[in-house]
Amino acid sequence: MTETDRPEVETEDPAPTPPPAPLARATDVLPTEIYLLPVASRPFFPGQAVPLMMAAEPWVPTMKAVVETEHRLLGIILVETETSEEAGIEQFSRIGTAARVHRIHQQDGHLQVLVECLQRFRIEDWISSQAPFRARVTYLPEYKGPPDPEVKAYAMAVINTIKELLPLNPLYVEELRTFLDRFGPDDPSHLADFAASLTTSTKEQLQEVLETVPLLPRMEQVLVLLNNELELAKAQQKIRRTVEEKIQKQQREFFLREQLKAIQKELGIAKDDRTAELEKFRSRLEGLKLTEQAEKRVNEELEKLGMLEIGSPEYAVTRNYLYWVTLLPWGRYSEDILDLKRAREVLDRDHYGLEDVKERILEFLAVGIHKGEIAGSIILLVGPPGVGKTSIGRSIADALGRRFYRFSVGGIRDEAEIKGHRRTYIGAMPGKFIQAMKEAETANPVILLDEIDKIGASYHGDPASALLEVLDPEQNIDFLDHYLDLRFDLSKVLFVCTANQLDTIPGPLLDRMEVIKLSGYIAEEKYQIAKRYLLPRQLERAGLAKDALRIGGATLRAIIGGYARDAGVRRLEKQLGKIVRKVAVRLLEGTVPPVRLRQKDLKIYLGSPVFRDERRLSGPGVVTGLAWTAMGGATLSVEAARVHNFARGFKLTGQLGEVMKESAEIAYDYVVGHAEAFGIDPEFFEKAFIHLHVPAGATPKDGPSAGITMTSALISLARNQPVRRIAMTGEITLTGEVFPVGGIREKLIAARRAGITEIILPADNQGDFEEVPEHVRDGLEIHFAERFEEVLAWLF
Repeated sequence: MTETDRPEVETEDPAPTPPPAPLARATDVLPTEIYLLPVASRPFFPGQAVPLMMAAEPWVPTMKAVVETEHRLLGIILVETETSEEAGIEQFSRIGTAARVHRIHQQDGHLQVLVECLQRFRIEDWISSQAPFRARVTYLPEYKGPPDPEVKAYAMAVINTIKELLPLNPLYVEELRTFLDRFGPDDPSHLADFAASLTTSTKEQLQEVLETVPLLPRMEQVLVLLNNELELAKAQQKIRRTVEEKIQKQQREFFLREQLKAIQKELGIAKDDRTAELEKFRSRLEGLKLTEQAEKRVNEELEKLGMLEIGSPEYAVTRNYLYWVTLLPWGRYSEDILDLKRAREVLDRDHYGLEDVKERILEFLAVGIHKGEIAGSIILLVGPPGVGKTSIGRSIADALGRRFYRFSVGGIRDEAEIKGHRRTYIGAMPGKFIQAMKEAETANPVILLDEIDKIGASYHGDPASALLEVLDPEQNIDFLDHYLDLRFDLSKVLFVCTANQLDTIPGPLLDRMEVIKLSGYIAEEKYQIAKRYLLPRQLERAGLAKDALRIGGATLRAIIGGYARDAGVRRLEKQLGKIVRKVAVRLLEGTVPPVRLRQKDLKIYLGSPVFRDERRLSGPGVVTGLAWTAMGGATLSVEAARVHNFARGFKLTGQLGEVMKESAEIAYDYVVGHAEAFGIDPEFFEKAFIHLHVPAGATPKDGPSAGITMTSALISLARNQPVRRIAMTGEITLTGEVFPVGGIREKLIAARRAGITEIILPADNQGDFEEVPEHVRDGLEIHFAERFEEVLAWLF
């Protein structure tokens, strides 16, 4: 439509022209292209005047470029990285705050920049994606004009929340004053931004507020952040108040206590800590008979304690020293009950069997009764685990009426455990023996040293050597503990030691002891022990009546034979405990007592038998030997077999130690050298490759007791003639002499357990055999041999 085609329209008088707006200054017009400064800590909001602190080296070019612009405008924008230096443009937020740079100061490699935040902007396009960063931006207008009622309500809620925050954190007061100097409460947009900047919210939450341009949603977000801040401030205030109350209470109590002490001291009704402790130590010394050296030392230490400051470290060291010295029983002895009949009754009450052991202990006590005191000897009880060594020590103390103290030296590797630490070390303490004296409160207790064969040595010293002074009756009258540094008399102490074997005990230590061997129990002894002691004890521990469980004799013997065949009774007690626990469950489920346990029920209560009758290996080349182990005696089958005739040779297997390997080689050479005398074809050994094996290859075997057994196995193989059911033990020489061995009682018990009644022993062990109790020897046929020719006569 052309200008001439337009219809004529009547128009009203034109409106009056509004007055022209004031001209804008060049600095008020924000440029569309600005330099950007990334910040990693938190975003900044319009209306804030903030100082920025940054490293100079990466950002000096950016600052120089900003200063050279007409507007000195800088875009501050949040980045997702930990530091602003490592940010690329992909980590930049889309919205930031334009700020005018007012002042820049460089010092010590840092830039201090004061900026005035003006307005939000959005990045539209990148001009430079490397530092100094530069982008084309669009500015986001702030809300202007009078607030509507809803915005005003939110503004009042924000102001009221800030008012609640002011008493909780005085720092908010200064920030609020700075805000009111520049803006009024009728400026809701800047109020919302200011309130957000007050909080300790995360940078992501604050960036979300910055990116929310519409005022009402922004004020909703800010109000949530403010309320979270208020709750946090209240919690901190509560914690601070609680801590202050506790401190004030403690200070008040301290001052009152000090005042009370001062008042009591003035009135003469109380003493200070030092005086009280000195009097306590002096009262302990009354009635003690200290040696001259000890008395002199204690008086010196008491004098030192009186002069030292209470708070000094030396005061604590001296006080601890006097604590130990004054608690020791210097010259205080309990009176021994020297009654042999009572001692026998106590031993019989606590232990069944062990007649030879009891006799040795009674002999020891009888000598002491004649002398009028029990001292001067150290008893060593040696035997397998579970035979009652520790409880015998307790019975000795009970028989004498002495205090009993037990500690295990097994695994001790530090000499200071025996002889104490020197006082120069922090946390120093006396050794175990001085501690035992303190606990026993008498200078003549019975001290049991358990597991003395398992004491070790390390770079800390050799505890076994340290025990030499303790266990030597000639030396322990002046035992010197490193902590006390005083001589203490241990000569009246009765030391009882226990061990499983003698081999690992150092010779000088063993030389100071009276050795009493406990060999273990035969089945009948175990039966009586279970019936009289173990079963009643387990029922009592379970809280059951004595007649709640009834076990017949045959069933009890089946438990002993199938589940507890070792030398001691510890495993037997565990099996009885397992039965009692299952019975306790059955009684609670409604079973009417007494519960009768039959032999057929054992599999239900204890599972399959752990021990089975040893397989009777038989045939040419198979002979039963007897061995000693730390767990008691055991039977040991030896097998010899010809593998082939391709070449002469001899092979050993069965995890044999050096001693048994030597015994096997001696046996082989002895048999080959006397083949014709033994009725063997001389050509047999010229071609035969012979393999000698001791079954149970997983168990290490060593010791000089299988020589005649191996010799017999080789002769049986060469003659192709099986050996009678006979067991033997003894060492052999190249000339055919049969040498003695140890552990005779244990080996006889093992033979009985295996059902073998005919046994060959070395003639030199006849004395050991006669010392074995009658009930162990009963029913056994024993042959004593001096030379192997005698053994040969009993083999076939």
